[in-house]
Amino acid sequence: MYVERPARLSGAVVWTNTPSAPGARPVLPDGCMDLLWSEGRLLVAGPDTRPYVPEGAPARWAGVRFGPGAAPVLLGVPAHELRDRRVELADLWPTAAVRRLRARVDAATDPAAALDGIVSELAAATDPPDPLLARLVAALDAGRPVAVTADELGLGARQLHRRSLAAFGYGPKTLARILRLQRALALARAGVSQAETASRAGYADQAHLARDVRELTGTTLGELLR
Repeated sequence: MYVERPARLSGAVVWTNTPSAPGARPVLPDGCMDLLWSEGRLLVAGPDTRPYVPEGAPARWAGVRFGPGAAPVLLGVPAHELRDRRVELADLWPTAAVRRLRARVDAATDPAAALDGIVSELAAATDPPDPLLARLVAALDAGRPVAVTADELGLGARQLHRRSLAAFGYGPKTLARILRLQRALALARAGVSQAETASRAGYADQAHLARDVRELTGTTLGELLR
């Protein structure tokens, strides 16, 4: 069963997942990165551009999902280096530091709460993300065109692309597509018809919605809803 709640860090979510049946659901692109714990392992989930299907036997997981652009500052790693990857935290940070954190989470009665506390402490000791990135995400999530958003933020195309790679793992056009996908999924799951979902989420038409969903998730919108 999957359960989530707001994290102590603004814009982040704490979640747990204990599968009750074999066969894991794919994790879909959402513009986010996660700090993960599972049975004594600490990992980082990079930003996805395609569906990720967990491997191995069902396991207990806990995590903190960061809002778009927030994780690279806390973790000290550019997002594009982790794109479409799950990486052991010990490959990114000193082994001794990771061992201490892992022991802390392993000993906790609520691993998700322990991760939440670790992230809160990291945030208190780290400079906050560039507020311009939050404005970029808000504009793209509202359906604003990339070129118009760049002009409004006073950024050239190359500078915007470079900063987006470091913060989100890919360029602003890919981020805009992924945020649009998530808008469409939210509408469809709320019972909105596919034609109206396409219009309200910002697609040219229903065929455009179908193509984008297939390219980003590997399946159809109808199958995802089922």
